[in-house]
Amino acid sequence: MTVFNKRNALVGFATLEALKLRRRRNKRKAPKIALYLGLGLVSAGVLAAVVAVLLHRRRGEPEGQQLQGYATGEESEGMSDEAHTVSSEPTPAT
Repeated sequence: MTVFNKRNALVGFATLEALKLRRRRNKRKAPKIALYLGLGLVSAGVLAAVVAVLLHRRRGEPEGQQLQGYATGEESEGMSDEAHTVSSEPTPAT
């Protein structure tokens, strides 16, 4: 009985072809994995930069300028008190 026969040759050939296909799949996956890993690192870096800028802006502002663009009590001191008084008398209908 010989080791080399048609059945063993067919099994060996099928095994070698399966290994070739597996190698091809792994080669195709490697660039995708590297691409996704790179995109993940870039997006994490961008997110960290945005958070750093927001924290820097919050810490760097003086207390009076945190509500920039909004009226505060300090700005309305120059106005007369008459403009702020509310009349308890009803307005007449015309």
